[in-house]
Amino acid sequence: MDEREQVTKERAEGWPDGARERRVRTGGVELCVVELGDPERPTVVLVHGYPDSKEVWSEVARRLVDRFHVVLYDVRGHGGSTAPRPLRGGFTLEKLTDDFLAVADAVSPGRPVHLVGHDWGSVQGWEFVTVGRTEGRVASFTSVSGPCLDHFGHWLRHRVRRPTPRAAAQLLGQGARSWYIYLLHTPVLPELAWRGPLGRRWPAMLRRAERLPADGYPTPSLSRDASHGTWLYRDNFRARLARPREDAYAHVPVQLVTPLEDAFLSEELYDGLESWAPRLIRRTLPAKHWVPRTHPDQLATWITEFVTAV
Repeated sequence: MDEREQVTKERAEGWPDGARERRVRTGGVELCVVELGDPERPTVVLVHGYPDSKEVWSEVARRLVDRFHVVLYDVRGHGGSTAPRPLRGGFTLEKLTDDFLAVADAVSPGRPVHLVGHDWGSVQGWEFVTVGRTEGRVASFTSVSGPCLDHFGHWLRHRVRRPTPRAAAQLLGQGARSWYIYLLHTPVLPELAWRGPLGRRWPAMLRRAERLPADGYPTPSLSRDASHGTWLYRDNFRARLARPREDAYAHVPVQLVTPLEDAFLSEELYDGLESWAPRLIRRTLPAKHWVPRTHPDQLATWITEFVTAV
């Protein structure tokens, strides 16, 4: 029996009428997938970041459903999806690519999908659109607040090897923004924090920092999601930054959305991206990191324009 099979399909709770939920098996886990809209229309797959679940996209999805077949899924170990066992080694980009292909095959078996990613959803997305085994399964990619780790590795190498004052300032600036990555590599402590005081306080902290409405987001699974998601960083960051791929070229059109007030990623991190993504469109907006929650109208408009043009 194919391990990447659809398990169930039913009405999805907490989503608009007509939303369907299914579970897709892949690599020893079951992914929780929600579909909205007409499956005959172009399929747009929305992938969430850290420490989120698919619900981060709820407002954007509602704005896309009249035009597209919208698909959201919880990344392994998050939301309604199960976690790999053991956790170590279970969140590599290779396995996340397996998951994406399993979802794409389940929801759009005969046509390529339009991919949209935020934060770690975008980091994954860059992997999906630069590896050979996904060619023909992706039609376009919209990247929001998440770089390709291979591009990031080359960006770092270039500035270390040519330490001009500007390069040094960029390295120091991004290093300061990346403080949380160092902490997430610490054994055990991040999990204890997320399952304890940080997990309880995070919703209020996020609302203040990002000026988010009190609308039920994040979901109650936050502490578990964030604890599991630490392995996204541990399984990928050091290896990719130390040995970035030389062939990480995007084989689809890419739309880059850069929030100019992002506390975690500098705009300069995307300098020279055209050499890796020759069919690139750049967008900027005066926003902080969680754009899917703070600017759903603008983001949905750009996604619609880009997917329609492609």
